[in-house]
Amino acid sequence: MIIRSKAPLRLGLAGGGTDVSPYSDLYGGAILNMTIGMYAYATIKPSSGKKITIKAIDRNEEVVLEAKKHLAIDGKLDLAKGVYNRVVKDFIKKPFAFELTTYVDAPPGSGLGSSSTLVVAILGAFVEWFKLPLGEYDIAHLAYRIEREDLAMHGGKQDQYAATFGGVNYMEFYANDKVIVNPLRIKDKWLNELENNLILFFTETSRSSSEIIARQSENVKKKNVKSIEAMHNLKEQSVMMKEAILKGDVDGIGKILHYGWEHKKAMASGISNPMIEGIYNAAIKAGATGGKISGAGGGGFMIFYAPYNAKFKVIDTLNKLGGRVMKYNFTEYGLTTWTI
Repeated sequence: MIIRSKAPLRLGLAGGGTDVSPYSDLYGGAILNMTIGMYAYATIKPSSGKKITIKAIDRNEEVVLEAKKHLAIDGKLDLAKGVYNRVVKDFIKKPFAFELTTYVDAPPGSGLGSSSTLVVAILGAFVEWFKLPLGEYDIAHLAYRIEREDLAMHGGKQDQYAATFGGVNYMEFYANDKVIVNPLRIKDKWLNELENNLILFFTETSRSSSEIIARQSENVKKKNVKSIEAMHNLKEQSVMMKEAILKGDVDGIGKILHYGWEHKKAMASGISNPMIEGIYNAAIKAGATGGKISGAGGGGFMIFYAPYNAKFKVIDTLNKLGGRVMKYNFTEYGLTTWTI
């Protein structure tokens, strides 16, 4: 028997950062994101022995461990260990043996939510294997708790829900980890136009999102007026983005992206840098009407909106800056699991 799962990565178009505590607890956050055809994959092969083997193919890492009720969190493939520990603790109540293989289409620190998406994929495989009684909200929330509580990793809440639900969603975040996922019904022609005009660019760099997010959270705790006001504006941006997409004002999206980018940089230090600013300004000069860094900032992927046929000049310009323009497509499905 082989159990497989896959969960899609996401593009955050608006509101990024307002899903992070304590801002979301104090003021409520809102984000608009959409999933793309890049995935985190997990495959489980049950074993009758007493060993646990975890292989991360994309990272070229492997660990072989004794099957215990709790695996030590020591910096080696901790995401997988964290999921296993929680599954044993909450459901199975005893150790079990297996081989787990994972792969992610984007590198860590890319800004597409790869770490959280991988947690969702691994958890989904265990849910499929043991037929655990977990719905979409349950899986997303448990994945969030594994990362934020069990593994003490800084971050927001949107990635786990995007990976689990899939599609285009307007998400609301409140105190006590309350999340409401609102799927958006968008006409195909508007989605096709957005997909045609939205450029995904990998800067060939990665960063530690947890450090930037920690600074952002600290700014809220210290009541940094500039930072909190920036987050208020980003929350408003998510409403603007939702209305533009639903009404078919696709070419207005570039301006909304630019509005959000200007405010996002004020949330915390390290979100932008001279390299990112150089790329952004070059894309605007080539015909893009707006853009942003994907995820917390500091590196990874950037997205740009280029109306009409401006994308060809923008792509040509970006390809000369040392990174890569990546092909992608929107996907409407979230976490998918199956058994062979």
